[in-house]
Amino acid sequence: MKTVLITGCSSGFGLETARLFLERDWRVIATMRSPRDDLLPRSDRLRVLRLDVTDASSIREAVAAAGAVDVLVNNAGFGAPAPLELISMETVRALFETNTFGTIAVTQALLPQMRERGSGVVVNVTSSVTYKPLPLVGVYRGAKAAVNALTESLAAEVEAFGVRVHIVLPGSSGETRFRETAQAGLRGADDAAYAEFIAKAIARMRASTGAGTRAKDVAEAVWRAATDPAAPMRLPAGADAEQWAAETASAHPNP
Repeated sequence: MKTVLITGCSSGFGLETARLFLERDWRVIATMRSPRDDLLPRSDRLRVLRLDVTDASSIREAVAAAGAVDVLVNNAGFGAPAPLELISMETVRALFETNTFGTIAVTQALLPQMRERGSGVVVNVTSSVTYKPLPLVGVYRGAKAAVNALTESLAAEVEAFGVRVHIVLPGSSGETRFRETAQAGLRGADDAAYAEFIAKAIARMRASTGAGTRAKDVAEAVWRAATDPAAPMRLPAGADAEQWAAETASAHPNP
């Protein structure tokens, strides 16, 4: 029986991914900063562990408790939309600590066992906002784009060890708390220079919800990455993500 370790399982894409792997008879290690036992069905194939991806000791403890892991899903992340001029450096650092450095740290902690075993899969969940420039999410986009870039390099480094690496790029989801939480903390909505621009940008974002991504779309994309050796490195997840990926490919065809 294979084992998957998923970060950021308290809600949204991580929680749905944990459910799907459980349904398909995998051993699931669902991690979150504040563990809860009531989010997933009870199963002898499920372990819920505390894991804060920004805390080195938390990572060490979770990896030690997890044991052998066949698939790592780096899903933990958060957004904090704001015009670049107004976002605090504290928030900038927090975004990169969780979305980028946390992904690196957890991957570093689990790669040795995969390399020594000669098999394993790393799936990094980033975002479809990396396909094209969008306002208010520049720092978040930068943090996720950094993960895209490092994942591509990592794939070249570990292929010889039998380890596969993939990127799942979700679109905009109205099903998860991510968008709601991000908008609630939006900075600059009452700023004299940016208020009107921000209001229009948020209105466009809300209007696009109907063509967005379901949590199930992301879970299925992660499943494919984990189980299909022929899966492409990049997997857009959701109707809008697939559309953006197609538009990007059309605008920038391979030479």
